[in-house]
Parts: sequence; structure tokens; C-alpha cells
Amino acid sequence: MRVLALVLMLVAGTATAAQRVYEGEEAAAIRCANMMAMTGVMLNGAGLMDTPQKDVLVGISVLILERHVGGNWTEKKRAMEAMRDRRGVEATLEDYQRNAPLCLKRFPIN
Repeated sequence: MRVLALVLMLVAGTATAAQRVYEGEEAAAIRCANMMAMTGVMLNGAGLMDTPQKDVLVGISVLILERHVGGNWTEKKRAMEAMRDRRGVEATLEDYQRNAPLCLKRFPIN
């Protein structure tokens, strides 16, 4: 009986960890990282940005996630996917135009 209880606690703990919820500053950092990466990918895909420029934006995104968001890479990736799925192309590009410098100031990468 004790073994069953221990197994259930471990499974419940694992399920909870897999469903990490980001709030506050970490959620804002994820939004900034998503905005940077998605803008680079979208503009590059449309032929409006060279690949090296896209790679810089994706690199900035990775650094924001590394330095300002807790959790492992699987959790961060899921959070980025959720953010991507909630925000459309127009909203992301508008976000970039308005907030890119603010994001870099709020979440420094150097």
C-alpha cells in the first residue's frame, strides 16, 4: 500500500511539473522571446529579412529564455508554443514594432 501511495505521489508530481505555469516577469520574458523569434522567422520566410538577421533574433530569444525564465528547456518550449498559438502574425509584428527595445531593456542579454 505504501509503495502504491509513493508511486501515485511521484506520478502526480511529474504531471504537475509538466504543466508549469509562468506568471509575472517570466511570462513577460516569454512574450518578448516569442516576439523576437517569431518576427525573425516570419520576416525571413517572407523574404524581408536575411537569414543571419533572423538568427540574431532567434539567438536573442534563446538568451532571454536562458537568463530570465526558470524551468527546463521542455517547459520553456511549451510556454513558447502556447504563446505562439495565442498570438497572431499581425499582433506579433505590431508587438515587435512597439516593444522590441523595451524588451531588451527589461530583459538584458549582455
